[in-house]
Amino acid sequence: MGECSNNFYICTVLIENRIIMATNFVEELKWRGMLHDAMPGTEEHLLSGMQSAYVGIDPTADSLHIGHLVGVMMLKHFQLAGHKPYALIGGATGMIGDPSGKSAERNLLDEKTLRHNQAGLQEQLSRFLDFKSDANNAAVLVNNYDWMKNFSFLEFIRDVGKHITINYMMAKDSVKKRLSSEAKEGMSFTEFTYQMVQGYDFLHLFREHNCTLQMGGSDQWGNITTGTELIRRIGGGKGYALTCPLITKADGTKFGKTEGGNVWLDANRTSPYKFYQYWLNTSDADAEKYIKIFTFISKDEIEVLVKEHQEAPHMRLLQKRLADEITVSVHSQEDLDNAKKASNILFGKSTSEDLKTLDEKTFLDVFDGVPQAEIPVSELEEGLDMIGALAAKTGFLGSNGEARRELKQNSISVNKEKVKEDYTITKSDLINDKFVLLQRGKKNYFVLVVK
Repeated sequence: MGECSNNFYICTVLIENRIIMATNFVEELKWRGMLHDAMPGTEEHLLSGMQSAYVGIDPTADSLHIGHLVGVMMLKHFQLAGHKPYALIGGATGMIGDPSGKSAERNLLDEKTLRHNQAGLQEQLSRFLDFKSDANNAAVLVNNYDWMKNFSFLEFIRDVGKHITINYMMAKDSVKKRLSSEAKEGMSFTEFTYQMVQGYDFLHLFREHNCTLQMGGSDQWGNITTGTELIRRIGGGKGYALTCPLITKADGTKFGKTEGGNVWLDANRTSPYKFYQYWLNTSDADAEKYIKIFTFISKDEIEVLVKEHQEAPHMRLLQKRLADEITVSVHSQEDLDNAKKASNILFGKSTSEDLKTLDEKTFLDVFDGVPQAEIPVSELEEGLDMIGALAAKTGFLGSNGEARRELKQNSISVNKEKVKEDYTITKSDLINDKFVLLQRGKKNYFVLVVK
């Protein structure tokens, strides 16, 4: 059991006969802007002692993207508050498709794919949640496919389905929106039953793990409360619901999306450099909101950071701290250092040696969209002259005459080093045995791809 005051968000929780200091979870979410709604009595329930809660995670890919991070952060704050978090991989629900916020039914997954995706998700979750300690509140990973796969259709509609009316299910916003939309395909029976399957997950975890709280995005409220209803009607107990706001961007564009698609936590899908740049490029308004949601920096420190940022917004202190913290959390300090080094290549002082430390993917990310030309490796056997490199062989500059003028004005660099007309490009200039970076002035880049 624990003792806590509603007026403060520090409380004591008894874990393994040890009294530890823990935060009031609900108060922590409130000041961070992470609380949208909570069922009456939720905060009091959590203050009564260590409780268990879960967040469901869609396993449609083998990596989380930053849209998942709010739920992950909720679980981490829950664990830091002395409670026990469950991360539920939706293997069974992933085979159905959640209609919430969707305009069309998604592709269904086979078991092999689901298991592969689960392994990838667990590895990423382990960067945030403590799964391995022997503490009572160590995190647990579960997959609803494990208890749903042997559940026959007849058993389900007999033991579960009879407790929830069609009227109740039809009243959910996620269902009403799909049925009233202009989509010709409407909603399949498979999707319609989603809330029942998710509701049963809550009932199962309540029975087997004494899990009394489900958390999720505000669009999940209807699905979560179906679970609390099943716990009341079948489990003879009390379940609670808590949701966080759906994250938005101040300019109205979708959070977590770029021109290339989702911003993934997997370095092979989104490089640490691009991940770092996403957070570094957030607006002032978004940075002030995101630093509360996506970092573990204390309230007092954030207040100081916000004040310092407002006094000198051009320094972008909030964006820099946000990008630093979240890149280290998701990747590593080494990845952050490399991302900063890559950023300096474009926007600061750097050398040829700095360029050559970049791996191929990071190099291509840094110079994404920069014009390119392919040249055969044979051109470098005896050395490629600068006029050919700038104009005749590549078209970087408009003419040989323009190339000579720029070289005389000392405005041409090869791999960030100034060169004259007598310089020749050889294999020793290659970055990753493949690239040469040409530059005119400070901002005009051109990449030679040697094949």
